[in-house]
Amino acid sequence: MATETVAKPRTSARVHVQKFGTFLSGMIMPNIGAFIAWGLITALFIEKGWFPVPQLGGFGETDGVANTGLVGPMITYLLPLLIAYTGGRMVYDVRGGVVGAIGTMGVIVGAGIPMFIGAMIMGPLGGWTMKKIDSIWDGKIRPGFEMLVNNFSAGIWGALLAMLGFFGIAPVVTAFSEGAGRVVQFLVDNGLLPLTSIFIEPAKVLFLNNAINHGVLTPLGVQQSLEQGKSILFLLEANPGPGLGILLAYMFFGRGAAKASAPGAAIIHFLGGIHEIYFPYVLMRPLLILAAIAGGMTGIATLAITGSGLVAPAAPGSIFAVLAQTSRDSYIGVILAVLLATAASFLVASVIMKTTKHSDEVDLNDATSRMEQMKGKKSSVASTLTGTGAGAAAGGGVGVLTGPVRNIVFACDAGMGSSAMGASVLRNKIKAAGFPDVKVTNAAIANLRDDYDVVITHQDLTERAKPATSSAVHYSVDNFMSSPRYDEIVELVRESNSEGAVTADGPDAGAGSPGGASASGPATAAAAGAGAAAASHGAHAADAPADAAPAAGTAGAPEILARESVVLDGSATTRDAAIDEAGRLLLARGAVDEGYIAAMHEREESVSTYMGSFLAIPHGTNAAKDHIRKSAVSVIRYPQGIDWNGKQVKFVVGVAGVNNEHLHILSSIAKVFTSKEQVSRLEAATSVDEVLELFGKVNA
Repeated sequence: MATETVAKPRTSARVHVQKFGTFLSGMIMPNIGAFIAWGLITALFIEKGWFPVPQLGGFGETDGVANTGLVGPMITYLLPLLIAYTGGRMVYDVRGGVVGAIGTMGVIVGAGIPMFIGAMIMGPLGGWTMKKIDSIWDGKIRPGFEMLVNNFSAGIWGALLAMLGFFGIAPVVTAFSEGAGRVVQFLVDNGLLPLTSIFIEPAKVLFLNNAINHGVLTPLGVQQSLEQGKSILFLLEANPGPGLGILLAYMFFGRGAAKASAPGAAIIHFLGGIHEIYFPYVLMRPLLILAAIAGGMTGIATLAITGSGLVAPAAPGSIFAVLAQTSRDSYIGVILAVLLATAASFLVASVIMKTTKHSDEVDLNDATSRMEQMKGKKSSVASTLTGTGAGAAAGGGVGVLTGPVRNIVFACDAGMGSSAMGASVLRNKIKAAGFPDVKVTNAAIANLRDDYDVVITHQDLTERAKPATSSAVHYSVDNFMSSPRYDEIVELVRESNSEGAVTADGPDAGAGSPGGASASGPATAAAAGAGAAAASHGAHAADAPADAAPAAGTAGAPEILARESVVLDGSATTRDAAIDEAGRLLLARGAVDEGYIAAMHEREESVSTYMGSFLAIPHGTNAAKDHIRKSAVSVIRYPQGIDWNGKQVKFVVGVAGVNNEHLHILSSIAKVFTSKEQVSRLEAATSVDEVLELFGKVNA
């Protein structure tokens, strides 16, 4: 007990630093293209550039007027404002980005120097404070006044933040920048800068480098580059030499899988700039961190002696990016820094590997898993090291499953209907198999993050989901109701979570439960589609188990499904007419406006809402959420059936949801369609009360 209490703070501290570094990186990395553009313009057109152009480089005069050029305004205004906008948007979408950028303008003008650190403060601060202010009157603005209140509140608060930045933040950040600059200059003047590798190289392997690189080195490097035309700071962390030396040592002196995979890893690392590829090799033999430190110190010392540097950040840390950003007078020094860093790292790593005994082949997979645990997410390049192909084998590919399945997401276009129903059924199947701790949620594709173990999408949407979730194992289904993939996923969970995995109930909790086999077949898959629909109706709305929601008609539950929204004998004879009929029932309830019905047709043209088992659940697109006034569901039965893109549909469920209010009724629908008996009762129902009772009873 005491041991656990002591260990948690250390883990938590590392995770917090990682998250902080990731947040800083999230502001810088999307704007690296702008940094590169500025670096190229600087290298080409300044007075000491390759092709000096006074009007572009900002030197000399034209007709007696000093040339402003592009270099100064880009570094002073463009780059900080881009960083601030990105930071504000990360916190509070576009509105937060705009307010953050306004506040940053005050810091820029107040300081008179490039304000990257100021931008990384004011951007998120503007987004966060604007979000808090908006929450004060959320839902309290009279209709017709929303735009007036939103625009003026953003403008007024942005102006106040700009003044705060001018008078308050700018002096503080200026003092910090000058102090940090003096520290760096002290290290350079006294030949101590190479010692920073003692901290930087271990930080890289522990995924703490973003906080150092993007929080301190890049802002200071930009300031130094503006004053001196180049900066050594850009290459303290980005030098690919130390990692290349370690990988070369494995190529010559390694064994087994590590030796076999090292050449491919070296190419990815050196040419592609993905440095994380060599981290597992260090974790296999922690003593190799000395090789990385030796290489880093050698590279930095070489840069300091030759007076070399880059004009802008090199991201990713590829040799191509490094050379592209090298100052005109620094090519020899930079190339020597990379080569000598590689040589030093290689020599130290070779000595360590020749003088210590170790089984590289056994430990590469374990080291890769440890790397991903420290990183806090799966690595997109892990399969290069391990050679595994779990993702492809699992029916969709992309990521590699390197540990227990903990987080599964159903994703659809709108986050409004089909995915929640699939999530509901799969959640129940996984629980029945004995793994209640596996989280099954839902999301719109636009809201996906790369922290899921398994991603399930309709086959027409898989390619859209893959770029945002490249680390995950992907499953494509042709419909959410009758896909055999659900049983494959349950089996994947059983295999990955039963071998050494510890759940809340202990290892192998419930593995092999008879319930795992009972939830198979078309009806169960139908419910899976139903659960997916609920999830798709609101990003992450299904985070809580759907079966924990109140039953339809229970006390305190919102009236999502009302008597007047149930039709036992629909009049439509075509798919489009059925969508209109379901939409008009929602319109009659005051749940949506006319625009939502049009969006239901738009969604159907994009990806079919046919679930299988005679069920379709038409709903609007993600962009149509503004047309929803309140949550409601309509249910129409077509006894003779209608053609739905070549499939027969007898039940049409129209969906409009706000937040997660509608999920309990979609969960009920999902549970009905897991049982052939329940579906038969629904087909035979002679009154609306029977339908309402059926949907209420399954959750009772």
